[in-house]
Amino acid sequence: MMNVAENKIPCRKAFTDALLKYALKDRDIVALTSDARGSVTLDEFAEVLPQQFVEVGIAEQNLVGIAAGLAACGKKPFVCAPACFLSARSLEQIKVDVAYSNTDVKIIGVSGGISYGSLGLTHHSLHDIAVMRAIPGISIVLPCDVYQTRKLVEALVETEGPFYVRIGRNSVPNIYDENNVPFKIGKANVIMAGDDISIIATGEMVYHALLAGKMLRAKGINARIIDMHTIKPLDEEMVLAAAKETGKVITVEEHSIYGGLGAAVAELLVQNHPVPVKILGIPDEPVITGSSSEVFSYYGIDGKGIYRAALKMLHNVE
Repeated sequence: MMNVAENKIPCRKAFTDALLKYALKDRDIVALTSDARGSVTLDEFAEVLPQQFVEVGIAEQNLVGIAAGLAACGKKPFVCAPACFLSARSLEQIKVDVAYSNTDVKIIGVSGGISYGSLGLTHHSLHDIAVMRAIPGISIVLPCDVYQTRKLVEALVETEGPFYVRIGRNSVPNIYDENNVPFKIGKANVIMAGDDISIIATGEMVYHALLAGKMLRAKGINARIIDMHTIKPLDEEMVLAAAKETGKVITVEEHSIYGGLGAAVAELLVQNHPVPVKILGIPDEPVITGSSSEVFSYYGIDGKGIYRAALKMLHNVE
C-alpha cells in the first residue's frame, strides 16, 4: 500500500468491469444510462447482458425514476451517467424517488469535477457533493484509484440503500496495492502518518495530497495524509483525532470550496474542536478552461499547491 504506481485504466472502467462480474452472478443487478454507454464504459455490459441493461436516451429524470421503480420491484439498479447532468437535471428524482423513498439505487456520477475540463462550466460538476450532502438518507463516496474502486463495487453490491458515487474520467495513479486495499464505507484511511499537520483529501485529490506529503517529508515536516473516500457518513472520529493530534488541518477536493469535504470537516471541527482549517478547492468563479492538471495547478490543488499551502499554514512561508 502507498507505493504510487502508474495505471492506464480509468476508475470508470474499473467500476463497470467489476459491476459486470457481479451482474453475471446476480440477475437482479441492472445497469442504466442516459445516452452515455460509451462515456461511462458500459458497452461491454450492454453487449454481454442486454436484458440487464437499460438505455433511456437523454432523459436523466426518467433514468433515476426508472431505477427507483426497478428497486421497488426487487432489482438492484446502478445508474451510470455524467455527474454534471445526474446531479443537476435529476436532482428532484434523487431527492424524492431515491433518498426520501429509501430505494436501493446506486447513482454513479462519472467524469465528475472538472474531468471535462475543455468543455467548460456546463460540463463541470463542482456542486454535486454539496447538494447530495444536503439530502437526508444518501451516502456519498469518492474512490481514489482503481483498486479502491473495485472494493467499492463489492461494498455497493452487498449494501442496501441510496448512494451517490463520483468517479473521474481519466486514468489516475494507483495509491493502494492490489492485494492490500483497506476499505469500509464511512471509515477513512491514513495513508501517511504524521503529527505536524493533517491533509484530508478525497477522490483523485488523494494522489496529489500524497505527493505534497512526500515533499513536506523531504523538508522534515511529517504530514498526516488521510484518504476520506466517504464524505457522508463522514469519519468524524478520524477527523477529530487529526485535529487534536496535529492542530492544523487542510482539506483538498475537486469541488467548490462551498459545501463539500472542506465544509463537512469545518462544520464538525468548529462545533467540537476548533483548529485552523484551510479549504483547498475551486473558488466561487467560472473555472478556467484546460486539462485537469492545468486546472489543478492554476488553483493550487495539485501536489505543489498543497505543499505550498501547508508550508504557509505551518510557517507563513510562500
